[in-house]
Amino acid sequence: MSSGKVWIVGAGPGAPDLMTLRALRAVETAEVLVWTDSLVNPQIAALAPEGCERLRTSTLTLEELMAVIIDRARAGRKVVRLHDGDTALYSALNEQLCRLVDAGIAVEVVPGLSAYQATAASLSSELTIPGLVQTIVISRAGGRTGVPERESLANLASLGASLCLYLSARHVEEVQAELLRHYPADTPVAIGYRVSWPDQWLSVVPLSSMAAVSQERQLIRTTLYIVSPALAAPGEARSKLYSASHHHLFRGGAT
Repeated sequence: MSSGKVWIVGAGPGAPDLMTLRALRAVETAEVLVWTDSLVNPQIAALAPEGCERLRTSTLTLEELMAVIIDRARAGRKVVRLHDGDTALYSALNEQLCRLVDAGIAVEVVPGLSAYQATAASLSSELTIPGLVQTIVISRAGGRTGVPERESLANLASLGASLCLYLSARHVEEVQAELLRHYPADTPVAIGYRVSWPDQWLSVVPLSSMAAVSQERQLIRTTLYIVSPALAAPGEARSKLYSASHHHLFRGGAT
């Protein structure tokens, strides 16, 4: 293994068997494992080999974290930075990449399954139904971090698409009120808490009950909402791709 390289790895939503093979191989050969212990299943961190240095990040600032990663990488050790979910979503990937590039350290990014995908699979649901909804929007409530005005919840909800909201449980009352301006009150909402973990809780409720159910369950973190008409799709909805009348490169249409 060449020196001066860091692997930033998406661990998936929680269950070890939902990791990608590439992510698993990275963890199993790590010499230094830097992991988000507040969000990543400890069973995944336990897959690192005996003798691997393990560093939990829940009490560290980004500066403290990056100082250790850069030090270990420069020493020629294989450093695996393990994130929950997928590295492309709410992972602080960009801030870490900038510091590693500035330090002259090569980086390999390994994607992971996201919670919205695991939630849809647990419900045996497709979020893009022909003639009903063909767009998936992934976002979050503003909160302390905020979102650009053009990405306000009002603008996103006006699409009527399958809307996946992360990091929003603390603001669920305001979220529900805004969504009710754009979706019918009986629109199904999947509420997923720690999806794919042993203590997973997952339920589909009407949009009008979204806040009340969240508050009853005392959900404030590690919660995902999927608001979508697709969760109540009619049984006759059919993809044109597999229709006998649909021509494409590999199959002629009906004559």
